[in-house]
Amino acid sequence: MGLGPYLFLAVLEGLVQASVLTVTAVGLSLVFGVMRVVNVAHGEFFMLGAVFAWFVSTLLTGHPALGFIAALIVSPLLVGAIAFASERLVLKRLNYDPEATIVATIGLLYIFQQSALIFFGPNAQAVEPPFYYTIRFPWFGYSAYKLFVIAAAIVLMAGVWFLMRKTKIGLVMRATQLDRDTAQAFGISVDRVSAGVFTFGAMLAAVAAVLVVPIQQAHYLMGLDPLLLSFIVVIIGGLGSIQGTVVAAILIGLSDGILSVFFSPTLAKIVSTLVVAFVLVFKPNGLFGKAER
Repeated sequence: MGLGPYLFLAVLEGLVQASVLTVTAVGLSLVFGVMRVVNVAHGEFFMLGAVFAWFVSTLLTGHPALGFIAALIVSPLLVGAIAFASERLVLKRLNYDPEATIVATIGLLYIFQQSALIFFGPNAQAVEPPFYYTIRFPWFGYSAYKLFVIAAAIVLMAGVWFLMRKTKIGLVMRATQLDRDTAQAFGISVDRVSAGVFTFGAMLAAVAAVLVVPIQQAHYLMGLDPLLLSFIVVIIGGLGSIQGTVVAAILIGLSDGILSVFFSPTLAKIVSTLVVAFVLVFKPNGLFGKAER
């Protein structure tokens, strides 16, 4: 078997990683773009989504698809409720001060992480995929569920685009992102927008976790890698730019998948970090970011 099939496999694996990363990173980008808050706890919302998915799926007996569908509904709602409470009780009281919210979200990170350790335990737990089916290519078989993850991410991103560009909610969010003071002067409740955006961003991370947990395993430390990669993607794409985040996530996901297959995951992380360094040096606002006026 020549190089072509291995490259095709690497591209497929990269697209799966890019899909999950896109959904996760868009949530982080929305929070920063609208609220100007660097949410260091974003990876832990991802982790909580996976943990809740495992918990919900174990409660339901029968076909694994039933547990998966229930987890896809219940887990983001639970994570969203936790995010909403965190925003109201912590971030709002700090008046969304950039420096203070970084420290506060670091605190939330450890609270969520250690709470998961206490109630969930230190062991990784597997979640069954909703279906077992292999698509046969000429050179190898590939999991149909992984292709489903790619398709689901595309549908989710289309939904986010529609929400941001074609609805009144999206218009309010974009207005708040452009100028909070002017938006407030026109009667927009900036506090309510901030609460909704923070909750929505966390729910996107939870959905990404539910999608990926049948491929990986639920673990109380699993939020660290998504957090790091999401920050890399948001910095490369441009802070607050959803378009840039999607493009950067695809590039980083593909490079990560290809380098991991042909070389090692460690090299993939090194390359991603070097790309961030070059972007910060030559294009500080990111590929699609705009300079502050």
